[in-house]
Amino acid sequence: MELDGQFFSVGFLWVAGFIVAGLVALAVYLSPWYRLKDREQLHVFLGSSVLMMIMWTMRTEVYIGVDFHLIFMTTLTLMFGWSLAILGGVLVVLGVSVAGIASWSGFPLNVLTTVIVPISFTQLSLLLIRHWFPRHFFVFIYLNAFLTGGLSLMLSSFFASFLLALATPVAFSVLWDTYLTYFPLMFFPEAVMNGWLVTLLVGYRPHWISSFRDVDYLQGK
Repeated sequence: MELDGQFFSVGFLWVAGFIVAGLVALAVYLSPWYRLKDREQLHVFLGSSVLMMIMWTMRTEVYIGVDFHLIFMTTLTLMFGWSLAILGGVLVVLGVSVAGIASWSGFPLNVLTTVIVPISFTQLSLLLIRHWFPRHFFVFIYLNAFLTGGLSLMLSSFFASFLLALATPVAFSVLWDTYLTYFPLMFFPEAVMNGWLVTLLVGYRPHWISSFRDVDYLQGK
């Protein structure tokens, strides 16, 4: 769920901007840049970002200045890891902002809510699932892609709604009456799309999924 900066004070936006800048700088520092020296991996990274920009244009305005769309950040994280996924997500938000689809004033908030939060949740989920569950193909698909994908969208949107509630209770009350009570139903489209995409990639281009290794998830299972 994307937000317009008009709902928030200048101070609030500056704080969000500093937090986002720090996390993006950390992502730049931690990114495995050697991967992008491979021309195929670079094309996959840029192509994935462009494809997600296109997917993000398919949105619904749920309130003036508040748009909802699927995010696909779980797939991006499973493909590239936390740091590169953050940078790819920033490119996506930048692209829809340049195109005039998302507001520039809400740029730091949208990076925080639709990129950093779901990607960080996906990375944490990946680590916890690896610790608690056996490494099996169906565990990876159903838990890391399907379940985590749906939960990441819900977490992202509820976090955005929480920020909106802090800034303008009137807008939040309208969203609660008309949208948020039905929002859990949107778990399934995001979960299915991420599960479907990751299944296809694991089946046909497993080397594009950095978090998946045949020796861990398939051999001997």
